[in-house]
Amino acid sequence: MVPEILRPAAAGNDNFFLIAGPCVVEGKEITLRIAREIKEICTELCIPFCFKASYRKANRSSLHSFTGIGDEEALEVLRTVKETMNLPIVTDIHAAEEAVWAAKVADVLQIPAFLCRQTDLLVAAARTGKTVNIKKGQFLSPEAMRNAVEKVREAGNPNVMLTERGTTFGYQDLVVDFRGVKAMQENRCPVILDCTHSLQQPNQPSGVTGGRPDLIETIARAGVAVGFDGLFMETHPEPSKALSDGANMLPLHQLRPLLAKLIRIRQSIL
Repeated sequence: MVPEILRPAAAGNDNFFLIAGPCVVEGKEITLRIAREIKEICTELCIPFCFKASYRKANRSSLHSFTGIGDEEALEVLRTVKETMNLPIVTDIHAAEEAVWAAKVADVLQIPAFLCRQTDLLVAAARTGKTVNIKKGQFLSPEAMRNAVEKVREAGNPNVMLTERGTTFGYQDLVVDFRGVKAMQENRCPVILDCTHSLQQPNQPSGVTGGRPDLIETIARAGVAVGFDGLFMETHPEPSKALSDGANMLPLHQLRPLLAKLIRIRQSIL
C-alpha cells in the first residue's frame, strides 16, 4: 500500500511516514541545512522521511510573490540533497510538460490541490513511473478523489497517494474534515494529512496568505489519532524570513518534540 521509499526502515516499526521540508528551494545552503536536520530527527525517531521542496511556485497570491531561484538551479539543489543525503525527493509539477523533467530528480511528483482534476497533468505524472501524490482540491469532497486516483492507475501507474490539505470554509479560511481519511483510504492508497497548508488563511486582501501555525500540533495530533498513513509539514529555521508560505510553517526547532509526541499517540492506538 505504501510506496517502497516510504516504508518503515526498521522491522516492526509501524510509524507514520513524514514528508517535510521548506515550501520552496530558497538556495543551496539553507535547503541542505533543513534536509540534514530533518533527516537526523527522523533517523533518531525511526520515521520514514521524504524531503519536500518545490523547485518553483506557480500558484502565488501576488504577481510580486517569490516563485523560485530558477528551475534548473533549484532542481540541481534537490539532486544534491538526494545524492548526498540518500533521501527521496518530493516536488510539485504544474504542467504536463514538466513531468519528465522533474522526474529526473524527484521520486514523488506532487500534484497541487488546484490542479488535481487536470487529466493531462495526472496522466503525464503517472507515465513517468514515479509515485504520484495528489493533493485533494479545497473544493472537492474526499469521495471525489477516486476519479483522480483512477486516472493515474489507468495510465499504468499503481503508485499513487492522496493528501488532505483542508476544504474551503468561507472566503478566507480552511477546515479539515477528519471523516475524509476513511473515504480516501477506500481507494487502497496511502492518505497523508498536510498539517501546515490546511491551516492557511488564503485570499487575504494584502496579497499574502495568512495562517495559524499555532494549531499545527493540534491538527497533527488529531490526524495521527484518526489513522492518516503519513504527515506532511513545511518547516523552516525562521518561518518569518521564509520566502514562501512562512505564515503557516512549523519552526524547525519544534519538529523533534512534536514528532516524539505524535509517535506516542501512534503507539497508543495500535
